[in-house]
Formats: sequence, structure tokens, C-alpha cells
Amino acid sequence: MAKDETSVEEQENIARQQVLDIIANSPRCRQDEESVMMIRKAFELANDAHRGMKRKSGELYIFHPVAVARVAAEEIGLGAKSVTAALLHDVVEDTDITLGDLESLFGTKVASIVDGLTKLEGVFDQSASLQAENFRKLLVSMIEDVRVILIKLADRLHNMRTLSSMPEHKRYRIAAETLYIYAPIAHRLGLFAIKSELEDLSLKYEHPQVFAQLEEKLKINQGNYEAVINSVLGPIKERLDAQGYEYSIKARPKSIYSIWHKMQTKNVPFEEIYDILAMRIVFKPKEGVSEKAQCWNIYSIITDLYQPKPDRLRDWVSTPKANGYEALHTTVMSPSGRWVEVQIRTERMDEIAERGFAAHWKYKDGKESEIDNWINSIRQMLETAESDSMEFLDSVKLNLFSQEMMIFTPKGEVKVMPAGSTALDFAFEIHSKLGYHCIGAKVNYKLEPLSHELKSGDQVEIITSDKQTPKYEWMNFVTTLKAKTCIKEIFREERHSFIVKGEQILTDELQKRKLSINARILKKLMKTYHVATREELYFQIGRGNIKLDNIEKALTQKATSKWVKMWRLTFGVNDDDNDDEDEKEAIGMPKGKNIVLSDEAERQFTIASCCNPIPGDDVVAFVDEDDTLVLHSRRCPECIKLMSSRGDRIISAQWESHKVLSYLVVIGLSGIDRTGLVSEVTKVISMEQKVNMRSVHFESHDGVFTGSIYLYIHDAADLQTLIGKLLKIKGVDKVVRKERTDNNQ
Repeated sequence: MAKDETSVEEQENIARQQVLDIIANSPRCRQDEESVMMIRKAFELANDAHRGMKRKSGELYIFHPVAVARVAAEEIGLGAKSVTAALLHDVVEDTDITLGDLESLFGTKVASIVDGLTKLEGVFDQSASLQAENFRKLLVSMIEDVRVILIKLADRLHNMRTLSSMPEHKRYRIAAETLYIYAPIAHRLGLFAIKSELEDLSLKYEHPQVFAQLEEKLKINQGNYEAVINSVLGPIKERLDAQGYEYSIKARPKSIYSIWHKMQTKNVPFEEIYDILAMRIVFKPKEGVSEKAQCWNIYSIITDLYQPKPDRLRDWVSTPKANGYEALHTTVMSPSGRWVEVQIRTERMDEIAERGFAAHWKYKDGKESEIDNWINSIRQMLETAESDSMEFLDSVKLNLFSQEMMIFTPKGEVKVMPAGSTALDFAFEIHSKLGYHCIGAKVNYKLEPLSHELKSGDQVEIITSDKQTPKYEWMNFVTTLKAKTCIKEIFREERHSFIVKGEQILTDELQKRKLSINARILKKLMKTYHVATREELYFQIGRGNIKLDNIEKALTQKATSKWVKMWRLTFGVNDDDNDDEDEKEAIGMPKGKNIVLSDEAERQFTIASCCNPIPGDDVVAFVDEDDTLVLHSRRCPECIKLMSSRGDRIISAQWESHKVLSYLVVIGLSGIDRTGLVSEVTKVISMEQKVNMRSVHFESHDGVFTGSIYLYIHDAADLQTLIGKLLKIKGVDKVVRKERTDNNQ
């Protein structure tokens, strides 16, 4: 026993020393004796409060708040009060210490930050999402003090770094939530390093095999990458030295997630990602010359040496990104024939790029920045937000745009807008009254409708009329949070009355059939009438857009997912995860390590129509309000959203074996056309691989062909085998699995 106690004491001393290291390494934490004493006192309180508690990994719990404090101080650059709050961030939630205790010991500000980081208790109603409600609380606290969200990001980063000790279904949930919400927030606050690590770790736990394969490919090519970078670096260093610059150069490949994301969006293999290599030049600006001029001078040095790719110039020095990011990017051709991205930054720009908001605050010159504007927009959203927590989560996600474009007013002022914004979005961005009375726009002096999608660099003049009034239909084509919020605000009371009216109409129709509203009926109606939420269903019924003439057909339709029962599925639930016992009961899952569902299973299955997973795909199961298991592909955006907001209802799932039923899949082909190619393709599919085709469509233009084929495939492995065979055909350059445009099975 004494040995165990000594072991715990030694571990506590290690944690205590780590806190002293944080103080020693962080100037903002040791700026005065009071700050140092506050941090040390916070550690001792947290250590006493968490004594006897351990994490899933088996280590003492105190190492977690210490690690969060270290990230806050060393990787984000926060000061003594933030580090104190980070050390204490779990004590109110997990121990007997109250916010009042913290306020008396550390002051109102520290207690307020800890309060913002403390999760809500209990579930509000059966349909409420505790994850979304907790996130709402976090944002409410953030608009009062941005340090709340910065410490939360530090907390999430350490949780992701230690995620391997969690049960599988929790890993999926936490990784999806991180990718859906926290990585975009890190991006929005300019925390590039944290954003990239969160994305990589999310991919690692959501798609471990994909991550491992890409990691291995990067390692195999490491030597080639270094040779390419070195061949580019030498001449650049000579020119910079000759001009007397003080600088450092860092070279690295793109993050694994960014490579994977590009592979998905471009539908290309790893070998066709040509801009994997990147190097960053960080220099100390010379006095008396503007930073912008010196960045362009270094750009000139580089492009004198190497040929730039014209469409890859990114000038965020003249117009910084919405998150404060400033740099000059170009992509040049190396002597070995590979493209290399070069980023040019001053030391100030680099600190803002890596540390985001904390560094932005340090260099603030009194002007309101885009980050300030973003926080103000969050404040506006919270003041006018709908009560529905899921709708609120969607609104926040909408506001976390990562792709931006610059739109000019007639006077040449620049507005930063999310990619995909329309002319009406731009009108609301300038002023809500301008949006309400907008009838059209002149885009680059050409008259365009309200729904016209803008492009970066457009100059837009909004045309208004006093006779114009807002239309609810505008919601169909506006994309920005501000525009949606303004339109909803105008129609809030009217919408509520339509929702009440629609619910009553539906209730009356069901009572005629001796039925009442329940989750099963609502699900069938929402599917029939193609609406996403219960409120939207009531609203459309109330407005008269949905007639209930065919309600009998909607209520009697059968689920078309019998083929799933031709497969054996394992749904993992860990009985050693004591924290999840309430979860299991809530979703009606029996306790046990695995639940195997086969042909004889009575539980109802459905296949999510948003992603149409096939046997062999990486899937998870979502238990809906009707206690139905809905299978989603793990890559499905809707699935990621569900794991981010309703993670308590997610169960890990795996295919184990299958019988003979097939499933409809679409593949796309492209390449160099030649006589007999289509015949050869169809022969490989039907004769060699014994795969049935439903339809074949090919087009040829100027010697290049594209094609789509609908196939009946047993599983993902068979599909990969077929793709491999097709790629061996002369002239076939690319074969990819495409999204289905119908739900027929």
C-alpha cells in the first residue's frame, strides 16, 4: 500500500513540475509574483479535488488539466488567468467545489471562464441535444470572454491526443464532433497549427486504415520530398542572404487530412496530388520599408529563380483572411519537375498564423478586425436564435466558413464573404434594410437576380425598391448566417403561427384515422414530403404547401431495407465503459460487448438515403427516436453532424459476412477514347467480373470520353476489385465511385 501511495505522490510531483515549467516558459504567466502564486494555488486546489480520480488511460486525472494549461500557455499564448482557469476547468463539473468557491479564491473573471467551460447537467426534453445545448452555452460565454473558447480548444486538443484509450463508439463521436465544430472554430480564430492537428487526429480515429495508408506513403516518399525541397532551397537562400534578410525556412508536406480531403473533393488518388510539398519563409522585416513591399520583393526573388503557376498566387497580404491570416502564397516548379508551394510571411504574420486570436490581440491597433466582426455576429445570432438546439448548431456551422471570397462595393470597399454567397447575401451583409428592400444587383455592371451566386473579385451594386418586402422563399437561396437570421426574424411570429396551425391540421387528419402524432408517423411523413425537421413539416402544412390528400399512402409505405438482413452486422457496445450505462438504457441497447444482428433479427434496419452505404463500407448506426437503427457511411456529412450533436445515440457497426444480394452503385470513368473501348469495359464488367449492369452512359468529345455505369455490387471489396480491372484497360485513365442520384435499390 505504501508503494502505491508513493507512486501516486511521485506522479503528482511530476505534474507539479510541469506546472512550474509552464510558468518558466511563458512570459505572460510569470509577469508578476501574483500571477505565479495564482497558478500554483490553482494547481494545488485541482490536485486535491481530483485526487483518486484516473482517466481511461490509467494516468492520474490531474495530468489532463495540466496538459490543457500547457497548450493554452505554450501553443496559444494565453496568460495567467487563462492558465489558472485551464487548471480548474473540470473541478466544478467533476468535484464538490463550487463556482462560489472559485470566485472567492481566484476572482470573478476566472470563475466566469470556468463556468463557461462547465457542461450543463441533465437532458432538457426527449428531442433536445445535450451536445448542442452545451455548445450553445460555450458560445454564450465566448462572446463575453473569448478565452473560454480558446481554453475549450486546448481541452479538445488534449482529449484528441489521448483518444485511443476511449471505447470505439466514443472515439467516432468525439472525432466527428471535432471535425464538424472545433477544427472550423480553430480555423476561424486563426489557430492553424491546432486546426491541422485536430483534423489529422479526427481522420486517424474516424478512418484509421486510410490514415495509416497515407502516413505510410508520406514516409516512403520522405527522401524524395527532402531532395526536391533542398534543390529549391539553395538558390533562394543565396539570394536572401545577398539582400541582407534575417529569415528562417521551414519545409514540410501538407497535413494528412488536407491530402485526404483533396483526394475526396477532386476524386483523385494520392499519386495525383501535385502540391504536397510546402515551404514557409519567415523573415524579420527591415526598418523603413513596408511589410507588404518586402513580401512582394521576396516573391520576386523566388519567381526570378523558378516558374510560378499563374492560378496559384494567393495575396493575403493586401487583403487578410477573415481570421486575420496574412501571407503571400505562390506555387513554383522545382528543378525536378514537382510543384512546391512557398509561403512568405513576416515574424508578426507568422505569430498570428500560428497563435491566432491571442497574437491578433497583441498586435491590435485599435481598429475592429474580422475576428471581432465574427464574434459580434455570434452575439447577434444568440440574441435571435431559435429555441431548437439542432437548428442553432446548424447556424453556427454555417458561420464557420473556411473558403472566403472578396467582394467589392461600388466605392471599392472590400467585404469578406463565404464562398457560395449570393447577391442577396451581400445586400444583407451591408445592412439588413438593404436586404429587405433588395430587388436585384448589378454585378460587374451587369444586371443579375437576387439569387445570383457571386465570385471572388466581383464588384456589386445593390438595387432596391421601397415597394419590395421580404419573402420567406428567399431562405431557399441565401447562404450566410446574417441573411438567414434577418429573414427568420421578420417571419418569426408568422412562422410560429403556421407551425401551430400545421400541427393542428395534422392532428385532426390523424384523429380521423384513430391515430395520434408519434415519432414513427412523423418520420414517414418527413420522408414522403422531403422535409428535414418536424417543425418544417408543420410549417409547410400550415402554409398549405403540403396537402395531406395522400396521407394514407405515406403512412402505409414499407421500409425498403430488407437486403440488410441478408448480412451479418456487429454493433459494438462496451460493458466496461461505466459512464455509458445511462446511454445504453436511453437508446434501448442491451448490455454486452457485441450485439450480432443477422437474418433472424427482429430489430428494424434502414439504410440512410443521404449516403447509401453498401456492405463493406465503414459504417456507424444511429438510433433514431423510433428506436430504429439507421446505417450511415462514416464519411457522410449528415452522419458527422449526427455524431457531433446526438453522439449518445451512435453505435459502432461492422459488416461480418454476407450472402448473395447485390446493391446499386454508380461508377464514373474517363480517359482517352478509342474504337471498341466501351465494348471492352462492358465485357470486363459482365463477363470477367460477373457483375450486372442497370444502365450505361458514355460521351466522347475531342478524343476524350466520360461515362457513368450503374452496377449491382455485392460489397465494397468487389467494387475495388472491379475498379482495379477497369483501370488496366488501355485508354481508361480514371475510375471512381460516384454519389447515387436516386434511392432505388
